[in-house]
Amino acid sequence: MGHITTDDGVKLYVEEVGEGMPIVFVHEYAGDHRSWEPQMRHFARRYRCVSYAARGYPPSDVPEDPAAYSQDRARDDIRAVMDALGIDEAHVVGLSMGGFAALHFGFEYPDRALSLTVAGCGYGAEPGKRDQFRAETEATADRIAKEGMDSVGKTYARGPTRVQFQNKDPRGWAEFEQQLREHSTLGSANTMRGVQARRPSLYDLTDKMQALTVPTLIVNGDEDDPCLEPGLLMKKMIPSSAHAMLPRTGHTMNIEEPALFNQLLDEFFHTVEAGRWSLRDPRSTHGGIITAAPET
Repeated sequence: MGHITTDDGVKLYVEEVGEGMPIVFVHEYAGDHRSWEPQMRHFARRYRCVSYAARGYPPSDVPEDPAAYSQDRARDDIRAVMDALGIDEAHVVGLSMGGFAALHFGFEYPDRALSLTVAGCGYGAEPGKRDQFRAETEATADRIAKEGMDSVGKTYARGPTRVQFQNKDPRGWAEFEQQLREHSTLGSANTMRGVQARRPSLYDLTDKMQALTVPTLIVNGDEDDPCLEPGLLMKKMIPSSAHAMLPRTGHTMNIEEPALFNQLLDEFFHTVEAGRWSLRDPRSTHGGIITAAPET
């Protein structure tokens, strides 16, 4: 446990536990390094597990300049953590904002990723929702700056894709809400403006998806409506991908359904490590519905 320093001088708080093949966990906007506790405890039995607080999330630094926050910075902060810890390759697991970062990490540094888990990724990505998403992110950032995260966190935690967690596990949800309200007001507003609002749409990245050959697991909760279509898009575009859906589950899936989430990752990691994860069979994409592809 301690801090590493990125190439632009930002100190990131990092925790690690366990030995073996590395896993790096990258948290969502409403979470922080603590959000991965069910995964850190489970996977540390067999893996070297790393979680960190993104820039803007204490005990990491909270840069005052909004320009210090971007999708590229979020991507490169994964690399900075790995470099500082002497990790050449890792399974990279990201949720939501962290899922976007993991995906972009795979685009830019495919040789550093043993696998990618892209969970709950897609908020604001659909072409018809871009303007709405930008308006909502800007309004939320303004509200955070004005009212403070302790206040805004109360309503953010009850969003339409968070109530599933509240209904299933009131105690776990209460812990999530409390941790969210503890976040930095400045860091949360800057992250909303610099990372969330400005990131490119997944629908503009299909060429990069089609070129991605890193083993990729896409995970959605079936009641996380804003991420469902983007999840299917990634499944269709990424030839090395598989898609998993958690039933009656919202956005905060790794702590809402930790046993199911961990089981999915366990099987995914084992398949990758056994060398049994392959690209999609091209015969399944030739365009027929029931007609087999021509023999070659």
